[in-house]
Amino acid sequence: MSNESVTGVPEFMRTVIVDEPPASERLVAEQAVLALNASMMQFYEISLVKFIANMRAQVPIILALFTGEGGQMMLYRPGQEPEVAPPVPLVYQLAKSIGHSSMAIYEILAPYLSNGFGNQLWRAPLETYRTENRTALDALGALDVSDDDRAVMRAILECNLAFMDECLAKGGYSYDEVETFVRATVPHSFKAIGIASGAQVGHWMSVVENWQRDLGAAWDRTYGVSNTLYVARQNNILFSVLVQFMGTETMGDRLLLIETPEFETTPEKMLNVLGRIVADRSLGKIFFRDYFLMDVELLGGGARAAIEREMAKRGREAALPSLAPFRSDDWPWKTDPTKGTGPARLEDVAFGCPVQPEPAS
Repeated sequence: MSNESVTGVPEFMRTVIVDEPPASERLVAEQAVLALNASMMQFYEISLVKFIANMRAQVPIILALFTGEGGQMMLYRPGQEPEVAPPVPLVYQLAKSIGHSSMAIYEILAPYLSNGFGNQLWRAPLETYRTENRTALDALGALDVSDDDRAVMRAILECNLAFMDECLAKGGYSYDEVETFVRATVPHSFKAIGIASGAQVGHWMSVVENWQRDLGAAWDRTYGVSNTLYVARQNNILFSVLVQFMGTETMGDRLLLIETPEFETTPEKMLNVLGRIVADRSLGKIFFRDYFLMDVELLGGGARAAIEREMAKRGREAALPSLAPFRSDDWPWKTDPTKGTGPARLEDVAFGCPVQPEPAS
């Protein structure tokens, strides 16, 4: 008797069909229950697309996105194509590029600090970068920047070149020499940061101020969303600019800071996150009678109690944050000056704040 007559499956199909034993009743039941959540997520995504379209048609939305050029802001007026604001003046990128140049030298040399004279793998990239610094220094006179800004840029590049020439001439370097160079560049880098941040903040303040004027009464219905990587949360420039015009009372309501896994993201992703947050608030109001409840992890309360129980079993006290209302207009970063140690501003580091001990390894 052929395999076809036994299984009812043609021979040519046997290579693409998994010969599995019949599924147990438990497995069938598990799959039936899990299918409910899979279907829910499909319906959620379909509804989210419609909700975002409805939101776009009714309220203004400002997206403030991080970019290497000083940020990008877009205004979505109801029923209109997004308006992309002009970019930050180029002096921002010029000052940032030169301000970062000393760090690049450190990155070239740091891997070989244990044997800067014996291991010469640093030499070729340093020679290449020295040429780039020399070319930039020679071109400073043609930049459209103020004389004061040009002087800061010149000081950084001359400091870089002097140190690179010393390393190349001696054929090596020590940790102490690298540290001395880095310390000498900090005051200049601080000034470069001032140039870049001044241009960035001044530009975006004017942009948002003009949008507030143009939107008129609709400003009080406008949503603002900015993205941040972990390291940029504490002093997020774009979010802080939006706060100045939208007010601290809008934080956590219409003004949101979204942490993203990369420095840069897309407008589509940010609109999607905003749509999820606002759509879930309506869901939370209907299901749980609180508009902001879904802004926090729904299982968090149960998990909190479970952590306390589990730690009690182990004879230890649970380490948990204090309970706070779902609705909060607090800043989305550290604000308690009594917590933590060490400097709080770059100025403190650059101009003499006591150095904190290194964390234990």
